[in-house]
Amino acid sequence: MLKLKFSKFSLEVGTDEAGRGCLSGPVVAAAVILPEDFSHELLNDSKQLSEKQRKKLRPFIEEHAIAFSVSFVNQTEVDELNVLQASITGMHRAIATLKTTPEFISVDGNKFKPYKEIPHETIVKGDGKYMNIAAASVLAKTYRDDYMEKIHEEYPSYNWKKNKGYPTKEHRNAIREFGATQYHRKSFKLLPEQLKLDL
Repeated sequence: MLKLKFSKFSLEVGTDEAGRGCLSGPVVAAAVILPEDFSHELLNDSKQLSEKQRKKLRPFIEEHAIAFSVSFVNQTEVDELNVLQASITGMHRAIATLKTTPEFISVDGNKFKPYKEIPHETIVKGDGKYMNIAAASVLAKTYRDDYMEKIHEEYPSYNWKKNKGYPTKEHRNAIREFGATQYHRKSFKLLPEQLKLDL
């Protein structure tokens, strides 16, 4: 059973991101402040949920949260910043655009940079321990999936509707055949054979 939050502060925000390991598309971060009486039997780390369950949870989270925000860090920024910094930047942006200022920040993972003067804690696998982080993981994942399905229409050959930009065999074969698009992350090793140099 997930606990509501990590700290004793009533306005604790949970934050998480989706899309770090993808070859294409943005890193999407979300921040969620939940009320003390929040509960939903489905809520868990978004990776443990089916797409259908995540889609069911999203409107419930948005309706019942004290505040929530979602931010996109596009592939160009991911290339410029590196993927870890892009994740932290995304989380900072999501926290910055909350309509309620949090008193404490709970972060999924083990890396974060302080945001203003607000105390924070990094929690490894936090999305499987605390509801506010799990809620953020659901929002980040569903907003990112929606975006990948939208750009799939532009480039159906890569099947982003299904793989969401992750390095599946099918995705890599499409890159091999059709090359990279403007949505691909140029700083990522898109194909394993990029290691071989033609000298």
